[in-house]
Amino acid sequence: FRRRRTLVMLGLLLALPWILVAAFQLGAGSGQSSGTPRLSDLATEGGLNFAAFALSVSASFLLAVAVALFCGDTVASEASWSSLRYLLAAPVPRDRLLRQKLVVALTYSAAAVVCLPSMALLAGTLVFGWHDVRVPGTGETVAALDVLPRFGVVVGYVLVSQFVVAALAFLLSVGTDSPLGAVGGAVGLVIVSGILQAVDALGSLREFLPTFWSTAWLDALAPQPDYGGMVKGVSVSVTYSVILVALAFRRFRRKDVVS
Repeated sequence: FRRRRTLVMLGLLLALPWILVAAFQLGAGSGQSSGTPRLSDLATEGGLNFAAFALSVSASFLLAVAVALFCGDTVASEASWSSLRYLLAAPVPRDRLLRQKLVVALTYSAAAVVCLPSMALLAGTLVFGWHDVRVPGTGETVAALDVLPRFGVVVGYVLVSQFVVAALAFLLSVGTDSPLGAVGGAVGLVIVSGILQAVDALGSLREFLPTFWSTAWLDALAPQPDYGGMVKGVSVSVTYSVILVALAFRRFRRKDVVS
């Protein structure tokens, strides 16, 4: 926890909602849109609206970077410090060691995913008040107390959707002594998946991309919530994650730590 990269990343995630609040306050009265209301247009309507907006602008990249950092650094950093070989010299099974590292990495990843919308909800409520939620697109209003439990489900879904990034970063981490390489490879997956998602010629094949269902949580905030897209997103994310984590354990069992 005391490592600089951990404190900087968590500090950035906690500061981002306040930066967004300052941006909305400085830009108040400018850029007013007409027609169909977007999520950005409704961000100042209340704490939950603001938290949803902060989550939407950060989930696709910033949270992915945070998760990739925590999971990609866990083994590769030990290898770069040349301490991994001494760690494995202890009478501890490799699977147990790797499991504990994965648990710690996922714990920090979960903290990163949870702290941003939590701080955004606090900041939005303090600055913009506690009001009912307005739905983007239709402008319908939903009672805040009805949406609050769903927002907890949304945060959980965003965490599960980041499992693919975490698993790939973890797999790359056991195969390299460059933490930046592991982190960059996982972030690259998000970028490439987002690019392929824009290719309409792929048709229904895009549904198997890791980022295709990343915004399905917006359907949970509608007056009549629809969890179908979220269920598909969870299935895709968990499937990829299990395969990648299994490959990471397989590779680590056979890894030559002397080289």
